[in-house]
Amino acid sequence: MRVVELFVSCQGEGLWTGEESVFVRTGGCPLHCRFCDTPYAAWQAGEGCDMSVSEIVGHVQSSGKRHVVLTGGEPMLHAELVPLTEQLEQLGFLITIETSGTLDFPVRCHLMSISPKLSNSTPPPESGEQVVRRHENARIRIDVIRRLVERYDCQLKFVVDTPADLPEIEQFLQQFPTLDKKRVLLMPQGITEQEMRPKEEWLRPYAETQGCVYCPRMQIIWYGNRRGT
Repeated sequence: MRVVELFVSCQGEGLWTGEESVFVRTGGCPLHCRFCDTPYAAWQAGEGCDMSVSEIVGHVQSSGKRHVVLTGGEPMLHAELVPLTEQLEQLGFLITIETSGTLDFPVRCHLMSISPKLSNSTPPPESGEQVVRRHENARIRIDVIRRLVERYDCQLKFVVDTPADLPEIEQFLQQFPTLDKKRVLLMPQGITEQEMRPKEEWLRPYAETQGCVYCPRMQIIWYGNRRGT
């Protein structure tokens, strides 16, 4: 499978924030989000190298960390994720998979971190009509998300740009009436602390009124927007 980065850092988002983990960032993604912060892994060609499952497992073991985060791009794009997660689980690792929730494989994981893409993710017109259409057709798969929620311990993480995004999130969550709202994370869109801070002023209190969790991107605050973090 294509691996763009393999590094150790602290998890900056979600229920396991602060956990020192080894990250495996795969290449390729079926989406083309306007605010993608890892285009080098998602859809820019030429990044990374092909690694076998055994090679990846070896690197993970050598990290000395217990938590593994499989991220991207879109890791669920790769069928090799099935044997990879099986081997990692057998070795006693705790596995998080970070996915858009548009693809499904029978993987093993301890936390399925699903980031459904709202309409705020639509790429700008200059990206090209075909790119925009492909993204819009693929960005939400309720059937896939429902299967993932049923099978795994999950968190749903929404990227929020403006208050206009909030009704869309509420409408989405109506389709998951039994979902624990403490598993719903609202994350401000931004790649700098200066971008995120003003959004916290209205997003944090909104999350509290809804029973959801405000989810700052702590890796941005800790390290800045740079690779390997």
